Amino acid sequence: MRKRGITVKLFAVTALFFLVFYAMIMIFQLLFFDRFYQHHKTKEAAKHIHQLAEGYENNSWSEEELTRQTLSYMRKTKSPLTIVDAEGFQLVKDPFNIMLETGDGKVVEVPLSLLVTNYGKQLRALNIIKGDTLIVQGETDATVPSVIYPSVITKNEFSVGEDPVENEVTIEGKVKSISLPKAGMINRGLGILYDALLEWFPLKEAQIKQLSKGESLQLDWVESWSGKHNLVLIEPFKKDGEMQYMFSVTSLQEIRDTNEALQIFYVYIGIAGFILILLLSLFFSRLVSRPLIKLNEMAKKMVHLDFSSAKPIKQKDELGSLSNNMLVMAQNLDVALNELKQANGKLKQDMEKRVQMEKEQREFFEHASHELKTPLSIVKSFAEGLQDGVSPDKHDHYIEVIIEESEKMEVLIKDMLDLAKLENGAIKLRKTSFLLSEMIEDLADKLFCIAKEKNVVIEIMPKNEQHILADYEWMERVMKNLLVNAIRHSKPDSVIAIRIELDQENGGSVFKIENKGAQIPEEQIEKIWKRFYRTESSRSRMTGGTGLGLAIVQQILDLHAFHYGAENIPDGVRFYVRFN
Repeated sequence: MRKRGITVKLFAVTALFFLVFYAMIMIFQLLFFDRFYQHHKTKEAAKHIHQLAEGYENNSWSEEELTRQTLSYMRKTKSPLTIVDAEGFQLVKDPFNIMLETGDGKVVEVPLSLLVTNYGKQLRALNIIKGDTLIVQGETDATVPSVIYPSVITKNEFSVGEDPVENEVTIEGKVKSISLPKAGMINRGLGILYDALLEWFPLKEAQIKQLSKGESLQLDWVESWSGKHNLVLIEPFKKDGEMQYMFSVTSLQEIRDTNEALQIFYVYIGIAGFILILLLSLFFSRLVSRPLIKLNEMAKKMVHLDFSSAKPIKQKDELGSLSNNMLVMAQNLDVALNELKQANGKLKQDMEKRVQMEKEQREFFEHASHELKTPLSIVKSFAEGLQDGVSPDKHDHYIEVIIEESEKMEVLIKDMLDLAKLENGAIKLRKTSFLLSEMIEDLADKLFCIAKEKNVVIEIMPKNEQHILADYEWMERVMKNLLVNAIRHSKPDSVIAIRIELDQENGGSVFKIENKGAQIPEEQIEKIWKRFYRTESSRSRMTGGTGLGLAIVQQILDLHAFHYGAENIPDGVRFYVRFN
């Protein structure tokens, strides 16, 4: 079963979380917003009407102050308000009115609420201001003759209102003051206030009993002709010892209409929100998972000890810090592993070298014991012969053989001791500058007798020779061993050619010694420098020497850091040494 990546999981969890959260918001708004907003609006309206009633009851407000407070309430709650008695008759003047001064000096109040309800825009279009002359036709108040309820208002031949009826009066005067609702309040149910008064008054006994206790009424009223929902608030208070009531109507229909429109709107916004949530969830999941995926890839490579491609994440947060820490850890591990590999490699080399040294030591002792066994056996045999009393004429020969074999053992032991010193680094070189050709000429004179036995001629051919810087004694040992080796392996009646020339590569000298004779098998050229190694295992020790000469040569030249080697030439073998 394929594992789901962290991007898919983050996307699924994030999308699910936001979808559930979004769905909860939409469900609660669709189901409970209507009731919540209605409760909130009822609470706010009841609070403001209670504050207004309490202020009016406890303070001696003038009609102008009451009008100002009433208008303030209407602006805050967007609801009309009036003060009535138990029968529903208004006890205050209309907050929206015109005060006219007639020609005889009388002041007439013209209430405008009913006219504003039906002709608010036309009335505002008349642009009535203080000082304008108006003609008002309407019905006078039976109890207050100075109040006329207008049916038509005329200014400069422009009229607003309905057709006049019989028994209406007509007055003309100049505007002393005018109070009109703001443009936004014209259609906010000023007429509903009077419809509600007709609907709810006179009050029922149960309602009057509740109001008499100082409890306010909050009534749900549905208009029978339109089906609109309204909230009716009746707040009781006492003024001048009489029970009066503040009466206000707040429309709830706009809440229901808005909620119904929102239900349709939420279908479309829900689809758009669903798509937006998916896109945001995808973006968020990729944003979060991208550095985690990079860290995982880095960790996978580190599992396989690959620290070369570790790169930090460029973020200034915990993930960026974790990436930098992993990078530092990878670098430290890389350094530690490299050091460990080097240490292991060195340890392996040391172990191999130790094994090789132990092997060489065993071979050395085996070869040394073998090389010493023969002369010791000869010495023992001839000594026993002397002890047994050989004939006098052989007595001198036995002594000569014993001395000769003793000298060979002495040479062998001396070579082994010198080789051990060289291998252990116990030799300190005392370098001087000298000409190699002069050293070889002296050695050739000393080895003349050995060369004469095989009728071998030694030719020394220096050319552009340079002085060399080396330990004279040990370099003499090298040259002697190479020269003796060349004499031993030369064919009789042959020439040993020694060339000392200028090395064109490094400006030093190069030494070459060539002898004519049997070649060294190619596979054995690198082995001739080993101790006790002979190219022909069946060859007599009398012709092969002790087997330590070239090993000593190798140690001395390595100690001087000179380059050397051996190679076959068409008719023999060549040894060479390059001096720095």
